[in-house]
Amino acid sequence: MGDANTGAETESGTSAGKVVVNRAMSLDGFIAGPGHTMDWMFEHLSDAMFPEVMEATGAMLVGRGTYDVAKGMSAEETSYEGGPQFVLTHRPPAEPDPNVTFLTCGIEEAVATARKAAGGKNLEILGADIAAQCLQAGLVDEMLVYVVPVLLGDGVRITPSGLGRVDLEPFSTVTSGAVTMMRFRVRK
Repeated sequence: MGDANTGAETESGTSAGKVVVNRAMSLDGFIAGPGHTMDWMFEHLSDAMFPEVMEATGAMLVGRGTYDVAKGMSAEETSYEGGPQFVLTHRPPAEPDPNVTFLTCGIEEAVATARKAAGGKNLEILGADIAAQCLQAGLVDEMLVYVVPVLLGDGVRITPSGLGRVDLEPFSTVTSGAVTMMRFRVRK
């Protein structure tokens, strides 16, 4: 069996990365505050806190909404060194972004494309809508949730309404400072 952080063994014995929904969440269940604000999470969370996650990540797939919010944030807050970045959207921007590949295909093709680019490492999924699409299509292997000690009261929920039931199996809980990282396998 493969390493929990880097991927699972395939039938041929090579390592294949997992599809991992990665979320920072307030204690009351929001991944973004009112107006899609995310600055609250950076007061408590940094890439250095859980380096094994970044080391295991080979690519990232996000939705257009998450991409747009990130574009409005500072470079320090949105630094990412986990491989190629893909944005799944119906409306690519007029001006290309040299750091991002925009995809206009279906969710299965987008995940396959980004997984191939991940080079055997994990594909990280960010954003409520894109994660829900991946969960509904049965494409997610794991969920990784960073619980941040703040109550936001309103904002974007960790899952959109209408997702339906998804059964999870917890397999790891780690605390670093005031943040707790919980990892779950998605039961298929």
